[in-house]
Amino acid sequence: MRILAADDSASMRDMVKMSLGSAGFQVTAAADGEEALRLAAATPFDLVLLDVNMPVRDGFEVTRALRAEPQYRHTPILMLTTESSAESKREGKNAGATGWIIKPFDPAQLIATVHRVLLR
Repeated sequence: MRILAADDSASMRDMVKMSLGSAGFQVTAAADGEEALRLAAATPFDLVLLDVNMPVRDGFEVTRALRAEPQYRHTPILMLTTESSAESKREGKNAGATGWIIKPFDPAQLIATVHRVLLR
């Protein structure tokens, strides 16, 4: 399974790649929302992980842009972020996010969540 993970923090991208890579997933990382959209247009992904607060385009903008594309209309999109307010979660859901994971994350929980969402 191919996963796109976008986060402006290099250490967070590395943690996601290491965690999900150890579970057998192929993870491609993007440093901002614009790069995530370019990668998503070039390669189909089975799941997308997005930080909310990123330069160029935030996670909400990227989610809306991906949902506008037929190939990503039903692809799971998880927000992996420090944002935990009800308002942020509502905005994410309205944009089309499938779920919400709060940073810092437990690698085992991230893997379990990814498996659960992919098996829906």
